[in-house]
Amino acid sequence: MTEVEGRRLALSNLEKVLFPASGTTKGELLHYVATTAGALLAHVHDRPMSFLRFPDGVTGETFFTKNPPPGKPAWLKTAEVPRSEGTTARQVVVSDLASLMWAANLVVEFHVPQWRVDSPGVADRMVFDLDPGAPAGTAECAEVALWLRERLAADGLGAWVKTSGSKGLHVLVPVEPTPSERVTAYAKALAQEAEASLGGLVVARMTRALRRGKVFVDFSQNAASKTTAAAYTVRAREGATVSTPVGWEELEARPRGLSFGMEEVVGRLVEYGDLLGPLLNPNRAGGLPPL
Repeated sequence: MTEVEGRRLALSNLEKVLFPASGTTKGELLHYVATTAGALLAHVHDRPMSFLRFPDGVTGETFFTKNPPPGKPAWLKTAEVPRSEGTTARQVVVSDLASLMWAANLVVEFHVPQWRVDSPGVADRMVFDLDPGAPAGTAECAEVALWLRERLAADGLGAWVKTSGSKGLHVLVPVEPTPSERVTAYAKALAQEAEASLGGLVVARMTRALRRGKVFVDFSQNAASKTTAAAYTVRAREGATVSTPVGWEELEARPRGLSFGMEEVVGRLVEYGDLLGPLLNPNRAGGLPPL
């Protein structure tokens, strides 16, 4: 048993290899989560948590769940949140180091919506998930992200960016509390505008057959029922890559091969601090213009 902030946790199978390509173990994953907890907690604070679990490593079964797992500790914070067709259900709210380490011990990616538990379906941020279709990659995503930054600025909105931890980028925008449906409609309009403005580079439709060599601008994660991989979460990918904040200047200077592992992210936090920190400042939030 391990004690974390007065809570007793059973952290198990620490030598188990979760990422065969890099040999990364569960113990190393837990150490990373503990080391980056301050930044990670800031970006999931007061948001209902969903988990993509990969308990047997990235080559084993993965499954996505919003429900608290059986056997959760009595002290774990949960909240009642809306689900489909007017129903509600409880979800975990990771609010401190003990609950973060409890969740990390389940071997998970952390996913959260764009709203907080005290205002379900009322977003305080907007996200664009830039997903490249091969042979497009991060360089093409960077071009789209930079276009979005300028277009958002024209509407008085600031934007920050992180890697998805997979193939693409996430552009994040703090907004004044706004119904998720309204945020989704605005994001969809900008995605369609990007498709029209950037020639054959962008597709705003989900049809996979249209994506080859293009960047899909996914606006759908702004829907109240959808979630996005949190900043600093490790993804269930070979190499134990992390969803990592990057600076706009860095993105312009180094658009290709933006991929970071756990040790690199720890070093970046020491060197740069949390590059997504401004996203948490309510004074940065902007209002959406009329469609």
